[in-house]
Amino acid sequence: MPNYADWIGKSETVDDVATELVAARMAGLLDRPRPAACDAWPPAWIWALFWPAMRHDEAGPDGHSARGKFLPPIHLPRRMWAGSTVTIGMPLTVGEAARRTSTIADIAEKTGRSGELVFLTVDHLIEGANGGRVRESQRIAYREAASATPPQAAPERRATADIGFEPQWRRTITPDPVLLFQYSAVTYNTHRIHYDHPYATGVEGYPGLIVHGPLTATLLMDLLAASLPGRQVAEFKVTAMRPLYAVAPFEIVGGAEGSAFQLAAIDHANEIAMRIEGILV
Repeated sequence: MPNYADWIGKSETVDDVATELVAARMAGLLDRPRPAACDAWPPAWIWALFWPAMRHDEAGPDGHSARGKFLPPIHLPRRMWAGSTVTIGMPLTVGEAARRTSTIADIAEKTGRSGELVFLTVDHLIEGANGGRVRESQRIAYREAASATPPQAAPERRATADIGFEPQWRRTITPDPVLLFQYSAVTYNTHRIHYDHPYATGVEGYPGLIVHGPLTATLLMDLLAASLPGRQVAEFKVTAMRPLYAVAPFEIVGGAEGSAFQLAAIDHANEIAMRIEGILV
C-alpha cells in the first residue's frame, strides 16, 4: 500500500468572489428568490465557490482533475464526498471577495465490507475581504473499483426510517438529470458519475446517476432555512451514509429544539442516506 504521509500538511490557496451571478444560479436550482448584494451567503453555498479552472487536458478518466497536484495520488479509483464539518464565525456576503486556504490534515487507510478504503481529510479556512470567516473540515472517501459481478438486488423497503428524531418538516425531492447538471455546472464539478449515465453504470457500477453529496446537503440546509427563516447557523456536521441515485424520489426531513437542529435524507428504501446535526445562533 502506498505511503501518503509526506502529503499531510500540504497547502494551497484559491481566491474567488461570492458573486451575484453564482448566487442567482444557486437560487435558481433551488427554486428560491435571488439574493441581493450584501445578503448573507447561505452556509451550504460555500461549495459553489473556490473551484479551480481545470484545463481539459488535465482531466482524469473519471472527469476529476488528475491526482497528484494538491490532492495526493490515492491509488483507489472511486472517489466520494463523505461529509464535512462547517463552522461559521461570520458568514460571507453576496459580492464579497474571499480566499480559501486548504491543508491536507489526515490520510487514513482502512479495510471495510466493500474492501480497501482511504479517507482523506482536508481543512479549509475561508477569509472574506469584508470579515467573512468560515472553517470546513472536509472528508473524502476513496474506494476500490466496482466488482465485475452483477449488482445485488435493491434492499427490501423498511416500514419506517430510524432517523432518531421526530420530523417537524419534510419535503420530497425528485432528482433528475437537469437538477444534477445544474449543480455540476454551478460548482464546476466534472465528476462523470453525476451526468454521464453510461459511465456511472457501466464503468463505476452504480445503478444510475449519483446525486452529489453536497447537493443533498444543500437541499437539507435549504429545508432548514425555509422552515426557520431568519435563523443563522453557527455550525453543522454532515455525514454521508449511503449514495442517493437519480432513479427514484427521496425525502428530506428535519426538526429543531432550542438552538440544536437535525436533518436527514431518506432514500426510496427508507434507508438514511445523509444526516446533518448543527447549532443555530
